[in-house]
Amino acid sequence: MLTTIAPRRGTDTWGSGAFGASRGNRLHMGVDFVAAPESTLLSPVKGEVTKLGYPYGDDLSYRYVEITDKDGSRHRFFYVEPLVDLRQKVRSGDKIGIVQDVTRRYPVPIGMKVHVHYEIINKDGLYEEPGRGY
Repeated sequence: MLTTIAPRRGTDTWGSGAFGASRGNRLHMGVDFVAAPESTLLSPVKGEVTKLGYPYGDDLSYRYVEITDKDGSRHRFFYVEPLVDLRQKVRSGDKIGIVQDVTRRYPVPIGMKVHVHYEIINKDGLYEEPGRGY
């Protein structure tokens, strides 16, 4: 997915980056993959760019890219500066964004590892765990 094989974030002082990890009264519905700031994110799926969004309403410096595949699943990649345009067709392996430094929002000493949050919402609106087998 990244320009190199990315390990999962694991647990840091902000919690676990695992799918289904507790976030108090909600669950973490994606998987966090460790990444270096400014590294290039490659699409793991073929589809169409259906949204270029903002994960935080109070901070529009962070972005996300959503790609919808042929089955109607939406693949979302958070903390990524888009290199694609809305309605653009992408193939697996295409460059879709540049990894943003999330530590600006979650600074040291508390700290959070720089990562890409990847979530999949299927055509029925259910979250699925991405990256099985990574």
